[in-house]
Amino acid sequence: MSNIKLDITKAACFLETGAVKAFEPQVKAAQQAFEPQVKAAQQALEEGTCPGNDFLGWLHLPSSITPAFLDEVEASAQVLRENCEAVVVAGIGGSYLGAKAVIEALSNSFQWLVGDKSNPTILFAGNNIGEDYLAELTDYLKGKKFGVINISKSGTTTETALTFRLLKKQCEDQWGKDFAKKVIVAVTDAKRGAARTCADKEGYKSFIIPDNVGGRFSVLTPVGLLPIAVAGFDIKQLVAGAQDMEKQCGCGVAFEENPAAQYAAVRNGLYQAGKKIEIMVNYQPKLHFMSEWWKQLYGESEGKDHKGIFPASVDFTTDLHSMGQWIQDGERTIFETVISIEQPNKKVLFPNDEENLDGLNFLAGKRVDEVNKMAELGTRLAHVDGGVPNIRISVPELNAYYIGQLIYFFEIACGISGNVLGVNPFNQPGVEAYKKNMFALLDKPGYEADSKAIKERLKNE
Repeated sequence: MSNIKLDITKAACFLETGAVKAFEPQVKAAQQAFEPQVKAAQQALEEGTCPGNDFLGWLHLPSSITPAFLDEVEASAQVLRENCEAVVVAGIGGSYLGAKAVIEALSNSFQWLVGDKSNPTILFAGNNIGEDYLAELTDYLKGKKFGVINISKSGTTTETALTFRLLKKQCEDQWGKDFAKKVIVAVTDAKRGAARTCADKEGYKSFIIPDNVGGRFSVLTPVGLLPIAVAGFDIKQLVAGAQDMEKQCGCGVAFEENPAAQYAAVRNGLYQAGKKIEIMVNYQPKLHFMSEWWKQLYGESEGKDHKGIFPASVDFTTDLHSMGQWIQDGERTIFETVISIEQPNKKVLFPNDEENLDGLNFLAGKRVDEVNKMAELGTRLAHVDGGVPNIRISVPELNAYYIGQLIYFFEIACGISGNVLGVNPFNQPGVEAYKKNMFALLDKPGYEADSKAIKERLKNE
């Protein structure tokens, strides 16, 4: 099978001249400038000498996944598929975004309305503290046979733990403890934490989140693989795509042939040139949550020490009618990375209309995707003319294999890019700030001093 392809010509040219000119010389110049930094950054990943080197388990994860392990995941998924009308994935951040991204990308856009009885409905919860959301979720599950995949290393993350407590009780109340034991699966730490203790006590089937894989890099562990398999998608093809991309982006691969190295180099070059915002663009609605996963991956990895490209996303052509004006004519601190699907899975021809009131008969007989592709090309040209560098990632088709390639491509490029930037790409110290304040305001035991201080502060404000 072919691979996803990267085109940096309409971005690298901005590094040399700040304007759109002949592309090839500028690409070569960009390679000369950034290749050494990228090579050193990737070598540091490979040798484990970079900051955060205790969280590099994702680096060669695809090639370490065995057929026997995938068979075990699929067998557990089949138990849920056979016994449940719905399965709730309880997790937050990297504990749900990867699975949701893949499932949304591969599912029928109208899955809820189609009523596909061959697969359980996959729901996501534990990623917010919305009371209405949880009330509506539990109402929906009344009378339904449902399972839960509880994804948490610690088992004490507030959003997920709160949701799991509700769902565990509802499942046991509706169908009894024996049924709940069969359809609740824990994806958690091997030995420690509340979720591990609960799983062992209740006798739940469990899978391990490796200690050296952070949440945002965990989609190719049971964190992502189990929900994706429950949804009915081919995790073996997903992993095969990631394995092939691991080879293509290996440390010994020449810079000119390594798409992840080139992506990391160009985006860091643009950042140094004042492009502080990267906008992930798709022209396929199914990729909306791939962008959400990408935003967490890069935002949480690079946003440290008052540095880092701000990751944003848009769905085109939809958002051309809202954000398009700003992107075309706003402050020139942005660049775009466009994911383009070469071949859609379905075919729709534009019909002829005798009255032609909308004036669109010139499109009659054309595939809708041809119109979409011309919108994409026209937009890229307009944005480049407007001073917006454009990177393009071309994906042959939307299937599990190529989604697997995309996942690993973005992961390795993120690790390289963070090292070039000079931060630890694998920690997230800033995430703890809101939790400390929240627990203090809720009078959580152990936070007495913080609680007193924050309440005094609010009184004075």
